[in-house]
Amino acid sequence: MQRRTGSSGKQSSTWIRRVSGLVLSGLVGVVGSVQGQGSSEIATEARDPSIILIERLDSEIRIDGDLSDPAWEQAVRLEEWFETNPGDNIEPSVANVGYLTYDDTHLYVGLEFQDPEPEKIRAPLGDRDNVPSYTDYGGLIVDTTGDLTTAQMFLANPRGIQYDALSSDVAGEDSAPDFFWESAGRVTEDGWVLEIRIPFSSLRYSEAPEQNWNLMLYRNRPREYRYQMFSSRLPRERSCFICNASPVRGLRGLPNGSHWVAAPYVTGAQTERAVDGAGTPLDDSSTDSEVGFDVRWVPSPHTVIDLTYNPDFSQIESDTAQLGTNERFALFFEEKRPFFLEGADLFDTEIQALYTRTFTSPRWGLRSTGKVGKNSYTVLVGEDRGGGSVIIPGPRGSSLARQDFESLVAVGRWRRELGDDALVSMIYSGREIDGGGYNRLVGPDLRWRLGPSDEITAQVLGSWSETPDRTDLATEWDGRSLSGHAADIWWSHRAEKVDWFVEYEEASDGFRADNGFVPQVGYREVFGETGYTFRPQKSRVKRIRVYTFGGHTEDRDGELIESYFSSGFGLDAPWNSFVRIRGSFEDVTSGGRRFDRNRIIYTFDVRPSRRVSRIRIDGDYGDQIDFSEHRKGTGGSLQVRSNLRFSDQMEVQLDAVRQWLDLDRGATMGRLFTAELARLKAVYNFNARSYLRLIGQWTATERDPDLYSATVTPMQSDLTGSLLFAYKINWQTVLFVGLGEDREETTAGNQEPVRRSAFVKISYAFQH
Repeated sequence: MQRRTGSSGKQSSTWIRRVSGLVLSGLVGVVGSVQGQGSSEIATEARDPSIILIERLDSEIRIDGDLSDPAWEQAVRLEEWFETNPGDNIEPSVANVGYLTYDDTHLYVGLEFQDPEPEKIRAPLGDRDNVPSYTDYGGLIVDTTGDLTTAQMFLANPRGIQYDALSSDVAGEDSAPDFFWESAGRVTEDGWVLEIRIPFSSLRYSEAPEQNWNLMLYRNRPREYRYQMFSSRLPRERSCFICNASPVRGLRGLPNGSHWVAAPYVTGAQTERAVDGAGTPLDDSSTDSEVGFDVRWVPSPHTVIDLTYNPDFSQIESDTAQLGTNERFALFFEEKRPFFLEGADLFDTEIQALYTRTFTSPRWGLRSTGKVGKNSYTVLVGEDRGGGSVIIPGPRGSSLARQDFESLVAVGRWRRELGDDALVSMIYSGREIDGGGYNRLVGPDLRWRLGPSDEITAQVLGSWSETPDRTDLATEWDGRSLSGHAADIWWSHRAEKVDWFVEYEEASDGFRADNGFVPQVGYREVFGETGYTFRPQKSRVKRIRVYTFGGHTEDRDGELIESYFSSGFGLDAPWNSFVRIRGSFEDVTSGGRRFDRNRIIYTFDVRPSRRVSRIRIDGDYGDQIDFSEHRKGTGGSLQVRSNLRFSDQMEVQLDAVRQWLDLDRGATMGRLFTAELARLKAVYNFNARSYLRLIGQWTATERDPDLYSATVTPMQSDLTGSLLFAYKINWQTVLFVGLGEDREETTAGNQEPVRRSAFVKISYAFQH
């Protein structure tokens, strides 16, 4: 697929089919053998043998960053911690103590972290979830289901700034969901302390009279290196994370009552637009007001129901622009809208069949997420007013069509645990288009952990579509019927020193996922990677990984799309830095021609201090292909990102991207294009509840018309800016006031406004 850079053509189709057959045969054999093992064996090996015995509290704890309350003396005390990075489960160089207890309604966590240099503690103010890895923080990772696969994370920095997330050994970490909980931190003479109080209504657990949970306490301490410490061992030969949590016993009689939150909102907006494009007066004005609401009902600890009507996302931070001047496939943008993020981990699959950004402008939406025994599910239905874009995929590139119609959307996924080492799931996605047309897909997927170091994942999907009769929007939208399939199978092995990964994937020409992100169809691909990791014992370089990967992609007729081979190394070094450099050697086809493309690709990432939080440089240089007119040149890309802290209250993030391509062969020579992007984001935090955010973004593309056979615009650029003031009592009781302006370049070369807006939004959360 397009996510990887890509030696033969049609002749290779036979061996690709042979490889895919071997992978499928191996998968069937492994599944059969694992079924005979007894799933409890792996789960037993994954558990920490120590058991945390927690007791109920009979007095009050105030959450004020002070652990002197007598009630903490009743808490279980956890003093054995392990440094898992850069050390390998060694005794930490600084002391850490954790405390755990609970009462009728809350779980309590106390943390006492020693630091011989408290003046170096990195604890800036920030918005919720803005607790990056280059700052100090700590907290709790708790598996309330007992499956040792998924967990909720409750972390905070020394100022009490919160970060919460869902973590899954299947889908990774997702910081989008927000939960109600309290935290307070304080820097002391010899370190810092943190208190956390979590309502049981914010946790997901069964109705059993006695709970069987698992948990880990965690500390992140970035200095010359990023020191990570846990209350559980994390063996490096295990490919899982949550599976290392320690069992907790003693939680009895937890509340099972329902809980709900209703958050109505009202907005007002004034917008002015240029009458006839850039450089004309802003006389086309409109005033608009909207009302809507979000409701969340938790009828039981393992079920959440969300309803939204006319949701407003005006305060959501704008997407960081991406340069797509010479891209063949659609660009991916992350979901940021709160309603779509509950249970988002259940939408993650190897083939991204569900991508909620395709739900462009919801009029209403209803979602239910829950777990019953070993079964988890999420279902989302709603009405989309349209206005966005639909991906029209192909084997060598994709295009976009306007979503100029309304539709009904229904997506869902069910997942079942097979013991403690396997998951099987089923996914459905459907879009019924107003005026005719539909897209429906369904299929199973499997994830099987074959021991501490090996894992197999497989997914198969089938789709059935009828395109709308709208040839004015897309050529293939003529009411035709389409059907097809997609499949992805991979096997990964990750041990302390050796790792490898093999994958086979394919999608037929008629496969469509209009509710997903699948920009490539009509292809087959095989991929493999292997690496070896060194961990020098007496060196300032703590980890070195050398690796090699390669793959081959062809269309359904066996014609080459791309093949590639790459080799390089990555290392962790002082100043909390990371370096990765690799060479890439590719054969790529474009317009029926075959090109070799050789490049150097690099990453430098350093996080040196409290004030210079991070500097990251990514780029490549070497051969480049002009995919618009199918020719070869030389060029590259350079992206620089920096996070600067002028004080603990103010952060400035600067992003700059540059891409270029020079034609240096044949009759046409010169700079074909230069594309540039600059983005500034500055945030001033008055306190933990309020901030002022400024974002300015500029993009420009300069082309040489003499080097194109088609007519192109020599210079295109635009400038956008926004200013937002936010006051938050909690994540749903908020006040937002914002201003925004969009500018475009005129033929005279000036940046003139084309849109100017102002808005205010108030939302209040009623809780029970």
